[in-house]
This record gives sequence, C-alpha cells and structure tokens, in this order.
Amino acid sequence: MQTKSENACFGGVQGVYSHASDACKCDMTFGLFLPAEARDGPVPVLWYLSGLTCTHENAMTKAGAQGWAAEQGIALIFPDTSPRGDAVADDEAYDLGKGAGFYVNATQDLWAPHYKMWDYIADELPALITGNFAIDGDRQAITGHSMGGHGALTLAMGLPGRYTSVSAFSPICNTTGSDWGRKQLSAYLGDDEAGWAAHDASLVMRERGFDGPVLTDTGTKDQFADLLKTETLAEAAMARRQQATIRMQPGYDHSYFFVQSFIEDHIAFHAEALYA
Repeated sequence: MQTKSENACFGGVQGVYSHASDACKCDMTFGLFLPAEARDGPVPVLWYLSGLTCTHENAMTKAGAQGWAAEQGIALIFPDTSPRGDAVADDEAYDLGKGAGFYVNATQDLWAPHYKMWDYIADELPALITGNFAIDGDRQAITGHSMGGHGALTLAMGLPGRYTSVSAFSPICNTTGSDWGRKQLSAYLGDDEAGWAAHDASLVMRERGFDGPVLTDTGTKDQFADLLKTETLAEAAMARRQQATIRMQPGYDHSYFFVQSFIEDHIAFHAEALYA
C-alpha cells in the first residue's frame, strides 16, 4: 500500500492510498478519513460508495462529510467505483466500464478479469483497511449515491450482519427494471436474468430485507427519476414491513448539492446505530 497524500482535516486526517488489488487485478485507490479519536484506538466506520463516472475523489471533496463524521468520531471510506488501468476493459458510454462497475462480480469474458467490485468492497478492501488503520471492523455502516446507493443497499442486504445501518442518496432501486441496470447487468453478468436478482435492491428488499434501520433520500426534481425507480423500493419495503425511512425531498436534484444538504442527517443516522 502506498500513501498518495495525507492532509489534516477537522482534527483528523484525510488520506488517499493506493494498492495492488488481487480482486480487480490492477492498482486501486481509495480515500480514508480518520477522526481524531483514531489516535487513541479503533473507531467505527461509514463506507461511502459513489455513483457513475466517479472516482474515490468525488465524494471525498464534494459531499462535505468529514466535518460531520469528525463530530461523531466516525471514519469514512471512499472507494473507487471500478477497476482502473490500461489493461482494464472499457466502453465508450459513460455508464459502462470504467467508472461504472455497479458493485458486481462480472462473469462475462470481456469484463470478468478485472470487474470484481463486489469482492473488492465486501472482502479485500475491508481486510486491507482494518489491517492497517485504527478501524473497528465490528462497527461498520454503509451509504452511497446513485449507482453507489444501489451498491450500498445490495451489499447491506447481501451481507447479513456486516453493517449496522444502510442509507442512500438517490439510489438506483430497481436495476432489473431500469436502463441504469439492465444494460450493465446483461453486459457484466450475461443474459440469464435469474443471476441479476441479487443486484436489484427492490427485489432483495422484498426477498430478505435488512436487519436494521434503512434511510434513503431522493429529490423530487431528480433529473434521473425514471431511472432510479424509488417507488419500487418503497413498495418492497412496505410489502415486507421493513423498518425504513424513504424520503422525497422537495426541489432537490441528483447533484452533490443535494448530497451536501442531507449528509449531516445520514451521518447522524448511522452514528446512532454504530454507537447503540
């Protein structure tokens, strides 16, 4: 692991690190914010999964999360959204390939050598971080934006007992029923739709739900509303009687201005669960 940068931030340290990934077969970069409390021992952590076209840097610099995390004594992890490098397969479209890993393990020949983002987020990166930093691996929560909201929800429900709480900003809620999903799942996983279900938050919500609190926020003026399909997640949560708060925020769009506006709420939501 290499240190790319470390900066003082709200009494703690905002670092950027790279490492050779066994899962993705390339070098990967991530951001990690450690609050001041990490100098005295392991602290709980909130994962932030970013959306289409993003790297580790977008949320790290635009979400405004570090100050609120510092108040709560919580670390923040900002992973990348896909494998990177000249040898990594890509596509001309913004919503497939680099920057669009969709947090799945690809099985199709073009993508399978590198696109193992589920394994990277679920296994490899947690082991690396807890092995090298003052992170309490027993107290983890997860959030994300857009494609990252899809990833946060599916990982949280797909890894029972891992996360105390899950939240999302403008999540893609129904990948099997949206062009932000069908295109990518067919490319990465093939045409057998039976293999897609584990990566559709609404289907997984209906089937198994989440053993803990759930919070989502989506703007009423989100320009991608037809692709997000928030109503499918709400219907699935209601059908399952899942503990969930699914909010529609009047006037907000899909941008990081929206994320900034509600990041305090989300960090406080996770802090309550992490310190319960």
